[in-house]
Amino acid sequence: MDDMLREYLPILVFLAVAIGFGAILILSAVIIAVRNPDPEKVSAYECGFNAFDDARMKFDVRFYLVSILFIIFDLEIAFLFPWAVAFKDLSMVGFWSMMVFLGVLTAGFAYEWKKGALEWQ
Repeated sequence: MDDMLREYLPILVFLAVAIGFGAILILSAVIIAVRNPDPEKVSAYECGFNAFDDARMKFDVRFYLVSILFIIFDLEIAFLFPWAVAFKDLSMVGFWSMMVFLGVLTAGFAYEWKKGALEWQ
């Protein structure tokens, strides 16, 4: 039983160090943080809205469209990396299935481009 507990000691030490380090970082941020933001910090930036407005206000649906397009093309890259790593071990079926996948994504991208979804006015 003592040997088994000794095997868990590195995990417990790692947990203690991680929790301690996290607590130190959080406490130092609370102590050192500046609490008087300037107008530049609370101004509208990427999303186009003021930082502290009503959460129920209406806004343009294009923000959702841009985020969905980002997720789609981000997932494309996430599928493309493992395929590229295992490329030399794949058969022709693996190659052509990825070509079909990329073709569908390219067609979707061309459709979005043609419809003007990527234009910002």
